[in-house]
This record gives sequence, structure tokens and C-alpha cells, in this order.
Amino acid sequence: MTTTASSSGGTSGADGRTDSGSGPEPTETLELSRRRLLGTVGAAGAAGLVVGAAGGAIGVAAAQDDPPAALSSLGSASVAFRDERAKQQAGITTPLQARGHLVAFDLAPGAGRKEAAALLRRWSRTAEELMAGRTPAADTGVALDAGPSSLTVTFGFGRTFFDRTGLTAHRPVQLEPLPDFSSDELDAGRSNGDLWIQIGSDDALVAFHALRALQKEAGSTARLRWQMNGFNRTPGATASPMTARNLMGQVDGTNNPKPADPDFDERIFVGRDAGSGPYAWMRGGSYAVVRRIRMLLDDWEKQPLSKQEKVIGRRKADGAPLTGGDEHTTMDLDKNGPDGLPVIPADAHARIAAPESNQGAAMLRRPFSFHDGFRDDGAPDAGLLFVCWQADPLRSFIPIQRKLDRGDALSPFLRHEASGLFAVPPAAVAGGYVGQPLLEG
Repeated sequence: MTTTASSSGGTSGADGRTDSGSGPEPTETLELSRRRLLGTVGAAGAAGLVVGAAGGAIGVAAAQDDPPAALSSLGSASVAFRDERAKQQAGITTPLQARGHLVAFDLAPGAGRKEAAALLRRWSRTAEELMAGRTPAADTGVALDAGPSSLTVTFGFGRTFFDRTGLTAHRPVQLEPLPDFSSDELDAGRSNGDLWIQIGSDDALVAFHALRALQKEAGSTARLRWQMNGFNRTPGATASPMTARNLMGQVDGTNNPKPADPDFDERIFVGRDAGSGPYAWMRGGSYAVVRRIRMLLDDWEKQPLSKQEKVIGRRKADGAPLTGGDEHTTMDLDKNGPDGLPVIPADAHARIAAPESNQGAAMLRRPFSFHDGFRDDGAPDAGLLFVCWQADPLRSFIPIQRKLDRGDALSPFLRHEASGLFAVPPAAVAGGYVGQPLLEG
């Protein structure tokens, strides 16, 4: 794997994650850094030093004088807040994390462009500190004994943000409201928003810590509109890395575009067509579509395995297409069975959503699962926090979703309950903040 030097003295892989160096991160605060405190506890525990009343004094001495012990690889992995090479924000091509929070804010009455710029400056500063494993000032202490744990924080702007800040001339056409779909049962209170944040981490407390810190930083400038919590499999839970499964038990994301694909950047990130005019601030950014999709798991789990596989178009055991091979074998959409019918049914989800069925249109799916308890009828309130990334939703999500809406065999088992579309600008430049070219251009 190609590595580049990181600001913390470690190395970063092609996915942007880094392993921390041996020393603690510099900090201007009086609190111990999260990494240093964990190293101290780990070293003292291993040596058998913390015993009875003497433990407190020894622990303090170690914290002041001894270098920290190494975190586990899970805790020490970090993702750069800004990647000078890739330019995009973290949390788009970063591998899926175990925990996630999606949260939207509306600017408070009277807050405009100036206040929004100050808020994004605060948020960017805090996100950078937390992603590096450093403890910001006035911290809650929730994650003092944890490393960065692959934390990412990603910021986006909703359509209404441009009205509130007097920047409608800079609003891209790609932020036109999504059309209505027949499967929609949308809750307006849990949809859209002026500002959107995606938080991901491999540790639940680190993820919550970031959520709490950013919510506090909003102060009187922005008010919480909605917030959703999600999860994925923890890295290392399987014998080898593999595509995640959703709550239906299906391998989910096999046909995702890959960064190694020659047209990956063209499909996922806004390119030169942003021009040098009012939309130039989005060059290198991406558009995120967010959907809360409840799965009717009671109904789904009643279906025999053969029916589930025909609905999806892939084997449940390994994600391979019904036409054979392994998970990454290309689907043979022209193959018929002995009965003369397509082996992958015409209404199979995988067939309808495939780029081959949509003139090459594709989007990068990066979802979280959710479970928010049980409904009044006893059914689980659970499903997918669907997040997909693309250079242009008018040419990717919308046409694909329209096609799914007309004849996807999976639709009877899903309910789309919340929706949002957000413009996610490129990463902040050194010393700057996310969205600065828009807000100060």
C-alpha cells in the first residue's frame, strides 16, 4: 500500500487512515490527550503498578513523565481532516466505520452568512482536533481514554442554506429538490436541513463525543433539525475484510464503484464542469443523498431463501450473482434458465440498480444500519441509513431510484421515511474551514 507522511508523525494509507506515531499529539489544552491517557493506563496495568491507594499517585506520575504505550491498531487509526492530494473531505471514500451519526441543523432566525462562516470555522477546527485524537478545549471527557478510532466528520449544505445566507446565485442546479417517489412516506421533520454532518468512527464513544462537541459548538447559530444513529460491523469481526451485510442479511455494496476504476473520480466528484463562476466552490466536492429506509423485517424473514435471493438477484451466503461465480463475478444479465426465464429476474434489485441497466450511471453507497427500538405492533424500527455519493444526482441517484420505484421486487419490503440532498464541498485548505470559498468568495 502506498503511504504518505501524516501530520502526526505516522503514515497514512491510500484510504486516508493513519497509524499514530509513538509520541503524543501536541495540544494547547491542559487536559491529557486521549491517546496519552490510554497509553498511561495501558502501561500501568501491564506492569501491575496500580494497586490500592498507591495507584493514584503512580498513575499521575506516569501520566506526567512516561511516554504513552501504543494503542491497539483499532484505536490508533486516524483519518486526515484534509488530504492535500485527494482534496475531498474524509468520510466519502473512507472505509465504513462501525458507528455513525447523521445530523442536520437549521440556521437560527437572524443568522446569516457571517454567522454561518463563523460556525463552519468553529466546526472545522473542532473536527480537525478530534480526528487527530486531540482533546479540544472545554471538552466533556467522554472519549479521554480513546484514540481517534478512524473518526471522520463530513460537512454539507442543503438547498435552504443558500436562501438563509443570501447565496442563491451560488446554489447548483444539482440541489433541486428530489422528485416524489411512490414508495416515499417521508417525515418532513426528519428530512433535509440547512447544514448536514456525517460522523463515523470505529468506537461508539468517540463517535458520540464528536456529535456532542459539534452540537455544543452550534451554540445559538444553528438549531438541531434531526439526528439519526447507525452502525456497521466492527473491523476485525470477520476472519478477513469483506463487504458489509445489511439487516436483511444480504451482502450490501458489492457493485460499488472502486477508487481504482478509471472513471471513479468522474462519477463521484464534481470536476471541471463546475467552471470558474458561481459554482467553482464545489469543484472536487460531491453530492450526498441521505435516506432513512425502514426494512419490513418481519415480512422479509417469512420469505424462503429462494425467494429472497430472486428478489435481490444474488446468493445470500456469499453475495455472488445467481448466474454463478463469486461475489465479484460480473452478473450475466442475458443468461436464461431451463424454463427460458432470466436467471436473474427482470425485477431483481441487483439487475435494476446495476450500471449496465442504467447507461453506466453509478453512485458510491456508504450506508449505516439502524435499529431504533420496536414499533407499536412489535415490528423492529430498523433498516438502512442510506447514504450515497455522486458527482451529479440528476444523472445518478434520481434516474436509478425512478427505475427502482417502477418495478423493484425489493420495494414491498421497504419504506422510505426520510430524505435529504446535500452539497458537500471539498476539504478545507490548510488554515481554512470547510465551505470557505463559498462563504467568503
